[in-house]
Amino acid sequence: METLLMITMIALGLVGSFFSGLLGIGGAIINFPLLLYVPPMLGAAQFSAHEVSSISMIQVFFASLAGVLAFRKKSKTETSLSLVNKRLVLYMGAGILTGSLIGGFVSGMLDGDLINLIYGVLAVIAVILMLIPSKGTDEIRENLQFNTFIAVISAFLVGIVSGIVGAGGAFILIPIMLTVLHIPTRTTIASSLAIVFISAAGGVIGKISGGAIPIWPTIFTVIGSLIGAPLGSKISTKMNVVFLRYGLVVLIALTAIKVWSSILFI
Repeated sequence: METLLMITMIALGLVGSFFSGLLGIGGAIINFPLLLYVPPMLGAAQFSAHEVSSISMIQVFFASLAGVLAFRKKSKTETSLSLVNKRLVLYMGAGILTGSLIGGFVSGMLDGDLINLIYGVLAVIAVILMLIPSKGTDEIRENLQFNTFIAVISAFLVGIVSGIVGAGGAFILIPIMLTVLHIPTRTTIASSLAIVFISAAGGVIGKISGGAIPIWPTIFTVIGSLIGAPLGSKISTKMNVVFLRYGLVVLIALTAIKVWSSILFI
């Protein structure tokens, strides 16, 4: 049984982080349903919503850390480094860190069905945002101007809900940065990586404070994610992921329906 659990968690970590790296979205929106439903289906384990959110948040932390290190490795030229807007990361990072700390701590006090409900809402939002074409520009502006109040407040709110369900919040942050703050596309992608890492760090601290962290399943999942994320990122540069992206939209939508039905019809 322990061997089955190890193989299952490594495989789930690998699959979730692979699609995360492939599609450039927060892995938790994929990992949450995988961790919640697959282990009991295989007879490997049964995790509560609290445990799933904790495993997912720690996995997002290490996956985003790997992403940051990979980005720094590729971004050695002056032009690439300028893609990360330090002012944007500072304001939104502070907001999302505060929110994720609160969300991660509060999640330990919430009912499991409520956490599932919050995931269901986020899944619906994710589907809508993934279907809306990005309106960002590729222009890189040296003196980037944006509404700092909206940046901080939006990041804070995203941090709270993402901290509760164990997400980094990238799938919500990126559309906000593109359509509300009007941040150039390349700057958004580069800066969101650093912001999500800050969010994940705050969420991990909150989860540790709130407890309910299954140690070994988490370690196995992280191992899988460290293998899958680089593979997904590498393949994403060589293939058209449009059809896969819409396939993922369908998968997330079906998961949201299952979560909502389990809450509404119990």
